Amino acid sequence: MRFILTLIAMLIVSGCDNAGKPQQSAQLIRAPFVSEVDQSEREYFVYLPKGYDQQSDKTWPVMLFLHGNGGRGNGRSELGFVMSHGPLYETWIQKRDLPFIIIAPQLPMLGMDQLGISYIDDRQLKDLPKRLENGTPERSPVFTTNRPIIREASTQDMSQIPPLLPRGWEVIEKDLIAILDGVEERFNTDPNRIYLTGLSYGGFGTWYMASQHPQRFAAIVPVVGWGHPDLMAPIAKQQLPVWAFAGGRDSAVQITNFYAGLDKLEQLGHQKVRFTVHEDMEHDAWTRVYRSTDLYDWLLQQTK
Repeated sequence: MRFILTLIAMLIVSGCDNAGKPQQSAQLIRAPFVSEVDQSEREYFVYLPKGYDQQSDKTWPVMLFLHGNGGRGNGRSELGFVMSHGPLYETWIQKRDLPFIIIAPQLPMLGMDQLGISYIDDRQLKDLPKRLENGTPERSPVFTTNRPIIREASTQDMSQIPPLLPRGWEVIEKDLIAILDGVEERFNTDPNRIYLTGLSYGGFGTWYMASQHPQRFAAIVPVVGWGHPDLMAPIAKQQLPVWAFAGGRDSAVQITNFYAGLDKLEQLGHQKVRFTVHEDMEHDAWTRVYRSTDLYDWLLQQTK
């Protein structure tokens, strides 16, 4: 990956929580790069927490966030879609003071906009959540569902189920690692506290990236995306801490497919695995996960 502008030339939008002292506020940076996948010029977000510029000798934990299928885009005018959900929504839009440097890249469409997917076709830039000068916007309502809360037998044989979703985060694996390398070079990061999380398509991407680079991360949090048993050996060997989440009434991602991968981790001797099912939640169980403080508190306890 070729970074086409230096840090000084990056576009920075600072918060204004303290009048006259913008350097103390959170910052959102649009960092440019050239993709190694298709040589297109793209951008990703880097969120710097409040106080980052005031503590030059401090190193900060890093959170790499992988969005869901509806967050795809061209990495320029559509980059804002990655803020619709997840930790960047919580910090930048809802102004929560979370002590992480957050990296939020954008997965290209890769043809997904040609499949008639309504939540991609119907989205509009004008509807994106925006950071307000005063206060915070009202949160969107959670998904409604009439699905009952029932117990279903887990899928035992995953041999006929592909380990990856089509056109997923594995396509830009090289870009993700290069982005992470670039952020670690340019900012005051703690190499022992690099975390990976993602929701839905990004949850699947989290499992994949952890399986390919288990030594890179201090912990992973895949949300409403299951991990295939075939991906688990490197994660277990590294004893990489995992906290996985699912929605008990999820109509998009089958909860029955979560258990085979988790069972595989247990069989391989992995002792640092948590699994939480929000029984009452639909696919957007991510809203509760990222809104809670539990996830962030747990991550900060994990170190290499």
